[in-house]
Amino acid sequence: MDVTLSIYLIVGAVAWASAQIAKYLIKSIRTKSFRQMNLLYLSGDMPSAHTATVIAMTTVIGLVDGFGSGLFALAAIFSAVVMYDAVMVRRSSGEQGAALLAYFTEIKRKGVPPRVAKGHTPLEVFVGALWGISVALVVFFATVNQ
Repeated sequence: MDVTLSIYLIVGAVAWASAQIAKYLIKSIRTKSFRQMNLLYLSGDMPSAHTATVIAMTTVIGLVDGFGSGLFALAAIFSAVVMYDAVMVRRSSGEQGAALLAYFTEIKRKGVPPRVAKGHTPLEVFVGALWGISVALVVFFATVNQ
């Protein structure tokens, strides 16, 4: 039985996983603590794994199906929406959440504080995009040469 994985799924998975691992390593080096395993799945910080994933998939769609294809156009628009959301919407709601946590601390509110999902700075999204393009190119050319 021949089991062949789609290059689209491979690129998406590799981009997401490697960006999350990079995020963990960068944060761990900055804080000098490698014990924050939750960084492997939390949102926010450098690089944007959401952006890396959608840009990697958009890039490989362009390489495989053509940059003039309808599928590439759809992926490009979807990627733009994800990146806009990361910088504008999720970042804003994350800042509001942080302000709420500070307020709850100030008034000494009891109970479990709400979880704050962080968004991204424009630099984190830009680096995520470069990460995604790089992953797509490496995976694409590694599979083409086989």
